[in-house]
Amino acid sequence: MGVLAMDLKSLAKALLYYGVDGVAYRLHALLPVDERKALFVEMSAAEPTHDFATMMDYLKSQGFSCDFVSLQKRGGSGARYVLRCVEMSWKAARAKLLCLCDASMPVGCLPVRRQTKVVQLWHGCGAFKKFGFSTAQKTFGVSREEGERFPHYGNASLVTVSSPEVVWAYEEAMGLEGAGAVRALGVSRTDAFFDERQLGAWRTEVARAVPQVEGQKVLLYAPTFRGQVTDPVAPDCLDVARLHELLGDGWVVLLKHHPFVRVRPAIPVSCADFAFDVTDTLPIEACMAAADVCVTDYSSLVFEWSLLRKPLAFLVPDREEYDDRRGFYYDFDELVPGPTFCTTDELGEWAVRAEDLYDFERLARFRDRFMSACDGHATERIANAALSSEV
Repeated sequence: MGVLAMDLKSLAKALLYYGVDGVAYRLHALLPVDERKALFVEMSAAEPTHDFATMMDYLKSQGFSCDFVSLQKRGGSGARYVLRCVEMSWKAARAKLLCLCDASMPVGCLPVRRQTKVVQLWHGCGAFKKFGFSTAQKTFGVSREEGERFPHYGNASLVTVSSPEVVWAYEEAMGLEGAGAVRALGVSRTDAFFDERQLGAWRTEVARAVPQVEGQKVLLYAPTFRGQVTDPVAPDCLDVARLHELLGDGWVVLLKHHPFVRVRPAIPVSCADFAFDVTDTLPIEACMAAADVCVTDYSSLVFEWSLLRKPLAFLVPDREEYDDRRGFYYDFDELVPGPTFCTTDELGEWAVRAEDLYDFERLARFRDRFMSACDGHATERIANAALSSEV
């Protein structure tokens, strides 16, 4: 029954992505490409996220018409998803630029014509935990056979990354070895971290959402999820009540879980004025701008955080298990630019003295290695490259 169900699922995907979507695309591709049109396709959010915002604004300033389609599955019916896929295919057929920030099977399976450039802006920087074909031999993700049958990155004309150091990892993960599509032009979303006005606006946004941060030290706890993308689970290794005891007065904690996670550890009633779950109310960029210290685990936010030049630590009691299941591109201990802890006690004792204990030179070396192409001007470089004859 399991094999039959899998075969039926694959058949349904083939009928949608290669059949229905392909027909819609080819019909509209009878018309010429609109040289001033860009289509942004979001896979996991209902509205354009920060991953797209800077590029959308820049292209509009250059006279482009920017359209948007969400292919978010969560909370919608199957029929509605099919209709959105058809809408995306129809609009993609005439777009000069087709921009993504995540894996996209619907786009990967389209018969994209050569006049259209598929630009993978990606939603993170550096290369931390493995993804795509890099996890083909792991329990995380899909098999290589499945990934080749329904490609997520096959149409990519340009994949932009944060430094030359990580080009190899994206080529491996996306199956683009030798294609020349992965280029260290920087990551568009990072331009905002070089804009003091934007950083100030984000801090104001946090203060409005969580007034308790005023005059306090802010610790951001931003872990990634566990399990599969289809059934994500939040880690429960942080003891919020104990952290409150250790940090004492003068601190506020912002809890920002991965957006895929729906069920999160509850905050104790006794910590109502100390810890705040802002997963659904604040963007991660705003939380990073407002925080004095960040604690994460295996999230790629570590790369962007390095641009802010503030202390960072890792709460990773399940590191060996996570490595076995998904794996890392680099040795974890050599990679991470901050101390690692297994308990809340260790973390809390470090946090109160983070400014004195933190190795800022190590952070600088990490930033130079993994973020060298991010200088506040990535968006313009990426747009120029995407529109050039080289791509």
